[in-house]
Amino acid sequence: MSETVSNKRTLEGVVVSNKGDKTIVVQVERKFLHPRYRKTVRSHKKYMAHDEANTCNIGDTVRIIESVPISKRKTWSLASILNRAEQL
Repeated sequence: MSETVSNKRTLEGVVVSNKGDKTIVVQVERKFLHPRYRKTVRSHKKYMAHDEANTCNIGDTVRIIESVPISKRKTWSLASILNRAEQL
């Protein structure tokens, strides 16, 4: 039984900024049904994540994972890059 169960949350989103050193801003979108009107509502939230190697570019689809607090607003880390954006 060498399986390790991780209680850390993971999210998938799109990189909207990579201006900070070793920092990316990831916009995560979620869809849910409105409780009264039964309409699908799109909601989004931005998370600051740690990118140690500065590998992400704007438009990349990434997976981020919870981590220990790295700074005041940065408590997520880059887990993997799922899709690369096309560079012009």
